[in-house]
Formats: sequence, structure tokens, C-alpha cells
Amino acid sequence: MTRKERYHLAFEYFKEHIPVPETELIYEDPYQLLVSVILSAQCTDKRVNLTTPAIFEKYPTAHDLAKAVFDELFPYIKSISYPNNKTKHLIGMAKLLVEQFGGKVPMTVDELMKLPGVGRKTANVITSVIDLQPNMAVDTHVFRVSERIGLTIKAKTAFDAEKQLIQFIPREMIHKAHHWLILHGRYTCVARNPKCNECGLTQICKYYRSHHKEDK
Repeated sequence: MTRKERYHLAFEYFKEHIPVPETELIYEDPYQLLVSVILSAQCTDKRVNLTTPAIFEKYPTAHDLAKAVFDELFPYIKSISYPNNKTKHLIGMAKLLVEQFGGKVPMTVDELMKLPGVGRKTANVITSVIDLQPNMAVDTHVFRVSERIGLTIKAKTAFDAEKQLIQFIPREMIHKAHHWLILHGRYTCVARNPKCNECGLTQICKYYRSHHKEDK
């Protein structure tokens, strides 16, 4: 099986089984999504969604958040992983957003990466979710699932995986593929004890073939 065929079969499966691929973060505008994605680093979307309503009520815009002080914001996110750093990042992000972008979230990866707490993955999420740009955000789920299925080969870094994925995924499908891979990794191809018996990709999956030799 060629790599191109593997991609085709994988995404035909995802189209059928996850017809509406979208983020599980709850947001109403680009500012809210940016805050949520920053908070979601090494934290579950479920926990973030429980936390953000109070933040958005207290700080409905970037201008409001830019005026926050550490001791005021910290209690709102103390249940999130790495709350000290994320509190600093959110305040710094909001201040720069106001100073350099008039409080509006920019829609280029390079501009977004100037903001505190925003790396390439977060910038790719924002631009692909809000603007449907063909940018592939690679988190731990995407990295793991892509390697297991065989969509990436010996990718050493998230950026390496990103480059391999966008090489083979049609541009108009990249913003969907990001969510397909995340959701598959979150609920089926989990890190420990992947649910291979519930997966329809075993026929093309390299991980399955190597771990279930008797089923070949």
C-alpha cells in the first residue's frame, strides 16, 4: 500500500464516521478561542470549558483582560494545569493584542506567535478553526495517531509531523484533518491500550499490524 493510498483510506473513514469535525472547546469569538487554546495546553478541553465561562464574564474582551493583574486572574484558572505560567501568558497576550493589534486576534501564524503563550500549534489551531486556513496543528494526539496509522514516518518533532501531513493531505481538507486526528486519538486511538477493536482503520494501521500479528 502506498502512502497516498493510506491517506485516502484513512480520511474516507473519517469523513464517514466523524462527518462534522470541530473543536470541542466552547467559544463565541476569536478572542475566546485564543484564551481557551492557551489554557488547553496539557489540559483537557473538558476542564477548560468548565473554567472559561467565569473568565469571559469577568474579562469579555482582550481590553478587559489586558487590565487584569496576576492575583486577580489566578483564582479563575488555578484548577488548570500550569496556572502560574498561563496566568502570566494570558495577561501578556492580552496586553500585546491591545498594543499591537487593537485588541483583535490576528490571522497569520507569524503574528500570532508573537503573543505570549502562543506557539506554532496554537497559532495553527486559531487560523485553521477561525479562518479555515490549511494549517495543521500537531498536538500529542495528532502526533501519536499519525505515527501509528502510518501517515507520518519517523517524525522526530511536531513540526516534522506537520510538514509530512500537509504534504499528503489536500489543502481544502487540512483544517478538518486536524480535528479528525485529534478526536480519533482522544476517543479511540488512546495513548494507553488503544481501542483497536472499535477502530475501522486496522486494515491500514501499522501499529495494529505490528501488535496483532496473529490477525494479519
